[in-house]
This record gives sequence, structure tokens and C-alpha cells, in this order.
Amino acid sequence: MRDIAGTGGRPSAHGTPLAGRVAVVTGAARGIGEALARRLSATGMKVALLGREAETLRQAAAALTAPSICVEADVTDRAALDAAARQVAERLGPASVLVANAGIAAGGPFSRTEADLWQRVIDVNLVGAANTARSFLPQLARTRGYFLQIASTAAFGSAPMMSAYCASKAGVESFAQALRGEVEPDGVAVGIAYLHWTGTDMISGIDDHPVLRALRQNQPWFARRVHTPDQVADWLAAGVLHRAHHVYAPPWLRWCQPLRPLFPPLVARLARRELKALSTAELGHEVGVLGAGGRADWDAFSSAAHPRSGPRG
Repeated sequence: MRDIAGTGGRPSAHGTPLAGRVAVVTGAARGIGEALARRLSATGMKVALLGREAETLRQAAAALTAPSICVEADVTDRAALDAAARQVAERLGPASVLVANAGIAAGGPFSRTEADLWQRVIDVNLVGAANTARSFLPQLARTRGYFLQIASTAAFGSAPMMSAYCASKAGVESFAQALRGEVEPDGVAVGIAYLHWTGTDMISGIDDHPVLRALRQNQPWFARRVHTPDQVADWLAAGVLHRAHHVYAPPWLRWCQPLRPLFPPLVARLARRELKALSTAELGHEVGVLGAGGRADWDAFSSAAHPRSGPRG
């Protein structure tokens, strides 16, 4: 077992232990999940793409080179995930790799963020990861497989105006660490992937978010770089291949681990300075879901919860 700090290598479909095995990726309709599904398919893995957006999932699955299926499922729905697990086992075989990637984010002051939206971020990112593990762990135990939890540098230092997202990413890190000790006797390995700035639609409006903009502007030049989903998927695929305990994307993040106690006060100082310069109206303007994937999930959730009023946000 080792840590992967982003070798950038692309394992081929020939001579890899992944060929012919089954991978399940949640949040696979777009962004990192879609890119990772392509990378794992290129190694010869059969891939099950799980997500909320049926048509986008089908388009992503159509681009894969190995056998695949797409399953529309909400990770907060345990019954739907159990059904998805049965479908994967019946159509592709038991999962050897499970990637808990599904996630959404919302920005804005906690006091002004709708309670249902704040709860939804926690439910999708944290509870959804636990639900995903619960449904597929029996298959991973049979295959002595690998579970990869997608976390974030948001777990290193919590940013004001992003309370639900930061809490959820700190939570999934702790969840994966606890789970690792429980499932190792069954031959199941658990990895945690720490992602930094990645060019998905979740950060497309980063310059409009005062705290995130300030954090990025005050980072060293190499830390401000936004990496493409394909580059991040390469690092994640290398982690999957090596059953890594930790995957760092980009590689230099591994050197941040010993410095983590320093990050919360630094983030708080920068955030305090930026927030003082904003009016109450400007703070209220920043409330909302980030990214097209998050908006699709929130609209679907809102429509189901309030069928007469339609989507909110």
C-alpha cells in the first residue's frame, strides 16, 4: 500500500490488473467523475456510471471503450443505491473498484443559506458517500476490492461562506479513515483523494466568490493553477491501480499534510479581511448552488420535495 502523488502516467489496457474488472463511479455524468470513468475504461475496466442526470450519463457512457452501464440514482436514496448495486452485479459482475465522487457545493453565509440547501450538501457529499459504501461493500469484500473516497483541500482549512461543503469534505475524510480500519480484515483497501483547484463547472464562478477568490489569489503561483478534469482523472486512476491510501491531485499536496494545523488560522485571517469589505447586500448575493451539476441535483430535489412550486434557487 502506498500514497500516490500524481505520477501523471496512463496505464494501458494491456498488462494491467484492472482489465476486465468492474468499477463503479458516482457523480459520473460530468466533470471529474466522467473523466475518471473514461480513464478506467481505457485500462480495460467495465464501468458503471451512477448519477442524477440520465441523458448526460448516457452520453458519457457512449464515449467509453469497454463495456459499461449507466444507472440513474440519487446517492441519498438507499433503496435506489441497493437496486443499482444489484444491477451492476447482474450486468457487469461484482465491483472491484468503487469511487465515491458524487458531490455538490453551495456558497454564501450560513445564516442566509436555506436550511434545506445546506442539508442537501451534507446529505449528498457525506451521507451519500456512506450510503454508496454500504450498498457496494459486500461486492468489494467478495472481490477484495478498493474504495476511493473523493475529498478535497477543503478538509485542510474551512473557508467561510462554504460551511456545508467544508464540513462535508472534512466528514468524508474522517469517514474513510474510520472505514479503512474496519474493512482491511476483509481485504478491502480504502483510499482518500485530496483534490485542489479543478476546472469543473463547480468553480466556474470562482472570481465571483469573495472568499474563494481571495484564497486563490493569496496562494503561491503553483497552488493557483487550475487542473483539468482529465489530468486529475489520471492521478486518480494511478491511485486506483496502486490501491493507494492517499491520492494527491496535484502531487505537491502531499507536503501539505504536516502543515495542516497552520491552515485554519491562515484561511480565517484572509476571509476576515475580505468579508469586512463586503456589504450586507453583497454577502446575500453570493448565496446559491455552485455549478451545473449541483443545480441539476438541487432542481431535481426541490421539484420532488415541492412538486407544485417547481425548482427553487
